[in-house]
Amino acid sequence: MISVEPPCRRILVVEDSPTVAMLCREHLSRAGYDVTVVETGADCLDALEAATPAAMLLDLGLPDMNGIDLLREVKRRDLRTSVVVITSNASLTSAVDAMRCGAFDYIVKPFAGERIVTTVRNAAEKFALSEEVRTYRQQKPRTDFAGMIGSSVAMQSVYRVIESAAASRATVFITGESGTGKELCAHAVHSESPRAKGPFVAINCAAIPRELMESEIFGHMKGAFTNAGADRAGAAMRADGGTLFLDEICEMDLDLQAKILRLTQSGTFERVGASRTESVDIRIVCATNRDPWAEVQAGRFREDLFYRLHVLPLELPALRDRGDDILQLARFFLSTISGQEGAACESFAPDAIARLLSHSWPGNVRELENALHNAVVLNAAEKELSAAMLPRRLGGSGDGAAIGVSPAPARPKTGGDAPTGRLSFDSETEVVPMWAVERDAIEHALRLCDGNVPLAAARLQIGVSTIYRKKSEWAKSKAPLGAAD
Repeated sequence: MISVEPPCRRILVVEDSPTVAMLCREHLSRAGYDVTVVETGADCLDALEAATPAAMLLDLGLPDMNGIDLLREVKRRDLRTSVVVITSNASLTSAVDAMRCGAFDYIVKPFAGERIVTTVRNAAEKFALSEEVRTYRQQKPRTDFAGMIGSSVAMQSVYRVIESAAASRATVFITGESGTGKELCAHAVHSESPRAKGPFVAINCAAIPRELMESEIFGHMKGAFTNAGADRAGAAMRADGGTLFLDEICEMDLDLQAKILRLTQSGTFERVGASRTESVDIRIVCATNRDPWAEVQAGRFREDLFYRLHVLPLELPALRDRGDDILQLARFFLSTISGQEGAACESFAPDAIARLLSHSWPGNVRELENALHNAVVLNAAEKELSAAMLPRRLGGSGDGAAIGVSPAPARPKTGGDAPTGRLSFDSETEVVPMWAVERDAIEHALRLCDGNVPLAAARLQIGVSTIYRKKSEWAKSKAPLGAAD
């Protein structure tokens, strides 16, 4: 028999009858259980939020909530507690309905003390067994998890954090270099949570123009601004009952951050142009490739919002720190891309494996996928990819159209009164504006990377969305990028 140990001793009794509640407490406490008694469905949900009991005795006739509805809510939240329904002879049909909804067992009033102890013991043993299985699965190295691939120690830690965070309602703050899979991680948090059947809505805070960001998140009313021809629900409303993912959160304007703070605190907001306050039930997950605390110290991110969002931090490892995950991912991408492209590629030659493992992967998983896409397309008839077939940046001889590096043309030095964005710091009189420095650096990186924006962003150590946003700003100010675009 499985021993009854904490937290398997924890029992929750949901019963509004003082006599029945006292009887349950007396017999179960004598049997060595830690018993908590609540009288309403609302108090029950609060108790479940605080800690998951091994078993719950549930009276179907509560004053504020139907017991069946409460049972459904327990199952919707994916709480692992074993539920034992307390019913009367007149409501056996309800007991059967409860069993169909996932109850472990039922007890008919009036009942003897021995009966309640035996039933609860069985329920607690089931809980203990399920916890042992769950612990075993957590300790056993996994090669993948919720769409994420990797068996390294670093990824095992990520999987465990996701599992722990998923069951909570607290906000998750994902950090990591560009290309490490932050949105995939956010989706894993959602898919493993009780909200998995609800919507997952993602917003990239850097890819949307600043003046439209508030409308994208909160929605707008007809006539709120030019071209607002109809009412429109924003991402917050579309995510009601699910998860709202705010990617590149550190790119958000400070004024809008104040409204996000209110959303995280109270779940309320107003659409642009509206006076009526709306409320939603959402879980917020956010991500950035920057150091969020450094952004706070630099005055670019609100400190109060940081503390609201940075409840459950989750850092994704760079690909170079994941060891043999590189090969696991490479083989997955090779199989997937070959199938999509109708190519014959099936495996890697030993020299290609060595090259993949020795590369530093500044663009992380995204760079790996792009490199293999390039190699598969250019060598579609080959069953085995050799090192020579990899893009030039990885030491191969392929043309590297996807991620390869071309020699940069010579940059002319300029002088004169007007800045051109072609940098020269030799002049003792000219001061080059910062926008020109940024533009020239991005243009230069894009040329070196043959126009590959993700790779250019990785080598510049900035977000991909930052390049797109800068290009958009320069286009509006009539200072577009040159031929590298």
